Amino acid sequence: MRFDADYEETRRLADGTAVRLRLLRPDDRVKLLAGFARLSDESRYSRFFTAMPRLPDATLDRLLAIDGVNHLAIAAEAGDEPPESAEGLGIARFIRLEEAPDAAEAAVVVVDHMQRRGLGKLLLARLAAAARERGITRFRAEIMRTNQPMIALLHDVDAAAHPAFEGPVAIYDLAIPEHGQEEIHHGPLFGVLRLAAAGLQVVLRRLLPHPADD
Repeated sequence: MRFDADYEETRRLADGTAVRLRLLRPDDRVKLLAGFARLSDESRYSRFFTAMPRLPDATLDRLLAIDGVNHLAIAAEAGDEPPESAEGLGIARFIRLEEAPDAAEAAVVVVDHMQRRGLGKLLLARLAAAARERGITRFRAEIMRTNQPMIALLHDVDAAAHPAFEGPVAIYDLAIPEHGQEEIHHGPLFGVLRLAAAGLQVVLRRLLPHPADD
């Protein structure tokens, strides 16, 4: 499977829900805004560290500034609806680090009514495969260090994880398995996703709203 401009697949989740996966495109602006509107305040805070009432234009521009190599996003939409009007269900995204080309910030967001149904796991597996295809071997997760119970749980997931600290943020680097979906589904990467569903805050720092954003 190649994750290029022609990539598209339709899968069924365990509950039978059909989802279509494809790369996010610059012309997905309206769908991205609609998906943001469906997120709860809690989900918005977990992604942006603020329950912003709307998505600033400058942040939206950064979300859509994808090149397919250093910044890639895989979108999930309702698979039983026409592509032009299908509801957006989630996005998995990575942004390669300039200072460490084999690493990337990564995060997955799923609209609230689709959470805990296996879509996040599917998106993470595809994102990991796309990253490996581009020479990225580790994902970076940045977590608010004030959430000590979640930090402790993360150590249970990956005892070898040793964070670096930058202000209020704990920074973890997690290896992307070279082969085998089972490692992705049950290893440290999936563990981080599972903890995120329980309240762990993981952020793409390079997409945070800037003070100058409107």
